[in-house]
Amino acid sequence: MGTHVIKMPDIGEGIAEVELAQWHVKVGDLVVEDQVLADVMTDKAMVDIPSPVHGKVISLGGEPGEVMAVGSILISIEVEGAGNLKESAQAAAPAAEKPPAISQPAAAPMAAAPKPEKPAAACRPAPQAPVAREADERPLASPAVRKHALDLGIQLRLVQGSGPAGRILHEDLDAYLAQDGQPLRGYSAPGSGYAERHDQEQIQVIGMRRKIAQRMQESKHRAAHFSYVEEVDVTALEELRIHLNEKHGASRGKLTLLPFLVRAMVVALRDFPQINARYDDEAQVITRLGAVHVGVATQSDVGLMVPVVRHAEARSLWGNAEEIARLASAARSGKAAREELSGSTITLTSLGALGGIVSTPVLNLPEVAIVGVNRIVERPMVIKGQIVIRKMMNLSSSFDHRVVDGMDAAQFIQAIRGLLEQPATLFVD
Repeated sequence: MGTHVIKMPDIGEGIAEVELAQWHVKVGDLVVEDQVLADVMTDKAMVDIPSPVHGKVISLGGEPGEVMAVGSILISIEVEGAGNLKESAQAAAPAAEKPPAISQPAAAPMAAAPKPEKPAAACRPAPQAPVAREADERPLASPAVRKHALDLGIQLRLVQGSGPAGRILHEDLDAYLAQDGQPLRGYSAPGSGYAERHDQEQIQVIGMRRKIAQRMQESKHRAAHFSYVEEVDVTALEELRIHLNEKHGASRGKLTLLPFLVRAMVVALRDFPQINARYDDEAQVITRLGAVHVGVATQSDVGLMVPVVRHAEARSLWGNAEEIARLASAARSGKAAREELSGSTITLTSLGALGGIVSTPVLNLPEVAIVGVNRIVERPMVIKGQIVIRKMMNLSSSFDHRVVDGMDAAQFIQAIRGLLEQPATLFVD
């Protein structure tokens, strides 16, 4: 038998270190070739690390959340044959005599001798009458017992302690309740929906959640955000969308609102090239791009991802719709490639039916604009002196004030509004 060591691979793009996001195996597991062993996180995307061999996992090189250098040992697998780890005889001998404790299938032989069972009387003390202590007297009890008493609504000064020096134990609380001890007035019975809760849960910020947190913090720290909100009458647009779906949905696919918004952004950006741009604030260079690569913010199980619809300006309405659907599916399933999650020039974000009335989206640096979509609602509007019901939607968009002036931002959103309210103009070149 030999050992095959898998090192943290060079993922490219000049990356020197990556974060270990999740293990899919543990010590002692049998793995087969091409089985995914771990997920690692780069600045761009989550990457699967597959096994190149069959064998048994004998050690793991890190913990989830740990940042590891490219080339460091990720995992060691016991394999048939020599493996790829060459050890000297001197190093191999001690390893054979004392295998790593982590690879032992069971730890029972090394565990401490079991403690003798407590007598039944000690486990369940006989009920005792409540004791009377002074109101300011603090009885002996551990923090866990105090919390338990608080959860039960029991005043500890009324409980007889059976522990050393009269210390109150958990069993004493049970005995007190068995003696018809009543919870404090105003407290609900244990298990009630109105009972106080004191539980806590700590969640380590690792993997995708860590990257999202870092990028959002960096964006708010570096860019001069400002938001602009405008309402749009999308009644005609919705009528057109429904008509196109009824006529072409079966053959070309269903249209959501997003491809219309992408088209409106593409057309409006022709007159506002300063908004389809990236700002390198270290080099103090603004790069305006002719290509419109639209990042579409997508929620996945591991957090917010932004797959990119490349060259949206060269795609038809249905072409953009198909690409948005494909990328969203890939992002939610964790199968989006690194190149599909980078390179956007402007971002579109929407919470769909949960879009609320107003939002203040955070810029996806180094971009200088993000267009946010709020939900569509029917509202009474006054048109030509008449009150009519219209479908209204707000656009809540943010811009980098270091690059985009307020007037330019407002005119850009007004241009999008005009295109959406007169949808035929979306297709007039």
